Amino acid sequence: MKKFLAMLLCVIMMVTMVPAMAEGADADIVIIGAGGAGLSAAIEAVNNGAQKVIILEMTGVTGGALNFTSGSMSAAGTIIQKEEGIEDTVESYIADIINNGDDFGGQPNEELITVYANKAASTFDWLYENGMKEATFSRDRATGLRSQFAPEHALYSIARTYKASPVDATRYKSAAHEALDKLVAANDKIEIVFNAKATELKANEKGQVLTVVTEDGTAYTAKNGIIVCTGGYSSNSKLMGQYTEYGEYYLAGGAPGSDGNALLMMQKVGAGLTAMDAIPTFPMGLVDKTDATRGSIASTYTWKAGGIVVNQNGERFCNETEANPAIREVALELQPGAVQYDIYTDKIYADLDATGQSFFMKAYFLQEGMKGFHVVESAATIEELAAKINVPAENLVKTIEEYNAAVEKGEPDQFGREFNVKNTYNLATNKIEGDKYYAIRLHALCVMTLGGVTANANMQVLDEAGNVIPGLYAAGEVVGGIWGKFVSGGTGVMGPIVFGQVAAAHAMQNTPAEGYTVKASANLLDEALFAKEVSTEKLFDMSQTLTDGEYTATVDGQNGLMEVKVVIADGKIADVVVVSNNETPTIAAAALEQIPAAIKAANDPTVDTLTGATLTCNRIMNAVVECLKQAVK
Repeated sequence: MKKFLAMLLCVIMMVTMVPAMAEGADADIVIIGAGGAGLSAAIEAVNNGAQKVIILEMTGVTGGALNFTSGSMSAAGTIIQKEEGIEDTVESYIADIINNGDDFGGQPNEELITVYANKAASTFDWLYENGMKEATFSRDRATGLRSQFAPEHALYSIARTYKASPVDATRYKSAAHEALDKLVAANDKIEIVFNAKATELKANEKGQVLTVVTEDGTAYTAKNGIIVCTGGYSSNSKLMGQYTEYGEYYLAGGAPGSDGNALLMMQKVGAGLTAMDAIPTFPMGLVDKTDATRGSIASTYTWKAGGIVVNQNGERFCNETEANPAIREVALELQPGAVQYDIYTDKIYADLDATGQSFFMKAYFLQEGMKGFHVVESAATIEELAAKINVPAENLVKTIEEYNAAVEKGEPDQFGREFNVKNTYNLATNKIEGDKYYAIRLHALCVMTLGGVTANANMQVLDEAGNVIPGLYAAGEVVGGIWGKFVSGGTGVMGPIVFGQVAAAHAMQNTPAEGYTVKASANLLDEALFAKEVSTEKLFDMSQTLTDGEYTATVDGQNGLMEVKVVIADGKIADVVVVSNNETPTIAAAALEQIPAAIKAANDPTVDTLTGATLTCNRIMNAVVECLKQAVK
């Protein structure tokens, strides 16, 4: 009897030690990152039986990179193509993606591209039927169809790109984000933990990587798997500079949180890296007025009407009218500082405007106060213009003389640029001459990176030897080596959404293997590549005497001006109010609420910025500084 009671007591103790969820899990699936990949993975996990999904998001909003792009999408055999009578095949789609990605030595992964392409249409149709149908799709000028060719990328052989504007443009930039957000919000099995930055992955005694630890020390454990959906490293200039000659100078145009930290985090449990030098850019980066590291797309297109492009040496470096954008993109990447100047005259602009292609110029560059006016220089002579843009005058004069001679001759020049022909990239022929000369500075702009961790067709992360790391998945931009050197139109949005689904379905349908020995990768990235540059310099000397009263200041904002009011009482900051702004609501909301309060509490305009909303934070602080200057006696 005593032996029986002892055994019973032992059993009771063992039972009481078992956690509420099997395997000690907090959720069936834990997802890191609430972008397109993370949101779609969460929904797919529930569709495959998950009772609890936790998404850890380092910022205060969902969407990730979808907050910074209108989100062109592509797929073959979609409901839209069928409605418009366009016949398309997955095989053609795969061939086009591979053909685009293998330029300049790129190595597209045919297996992963095939997985993607076979699922892309059904995923697109699912989004269409779950909200995107209500979105406004732009239409091709020539055909009037929603199925388009997208000239910002190498053209597909068939019109299969779709550009949808969200129904609620005040909250969303991407229609895909809007649809995913609503699906997640309506699902009570999905929980999003905001402002939770993942910093560490942990393996259990079985060799399964099923626990993630956040910056505040909180640990989240999954039963079936962890899916890392944290995006790329387009906002980490130091990391880009490690793999490309002038990568440190590329402007960042994607999510500010795309710093690549998750790559190192996964390397510490063995993940291998691949294709880290696959960093595509656009030769049309407009530098932000308040942050010299960030930019947005804003080409002048003046070269379409006879303008030229020169580097910091005042020399041309490519055929500006080359139809393959990849050639022009790579050419700029190889120039000093990855900088170009679009050179044109009044006559060139007039001819461009006459063709209806001056929309960027009219929106960004023509008048003071516009988003890009700060990079426009003009002069009466070429020499004067050279001085203003700080390039050797003799070089710029020679470049323009040679170009003008080539125009007069009418034969292709040394770069292969043709004259007296009309096509999409050559709308008018002009020499660089006139009463006034203009230069607009643009940079190589990186909105996404194509390198990252290695993964198989199930989106399971692989170690450096090619072995599966049990329990660890990745999807989206954080996965490397899928597309090759260049991403094809629409795959930057559709790819993460599709691969998020693939990862979640496999994780829910399979049990992580046991017995794997987890160890760090042999070639860990240097921690210094992820160290934040923290300035200790104060924005304003608060020891100065301030006069009580109300003061207002206006600064440039994201899509327009921002007005801020500061109230000084008893010589201190009594209140800070953002009177009006034109920030992107989904990104800026937390900053607009928290930064004014933080400045008031600290009685100092220099406060910590919020992850993902750095630009808005800086604008508020700068506006407060301008108000304080007015208050100084």
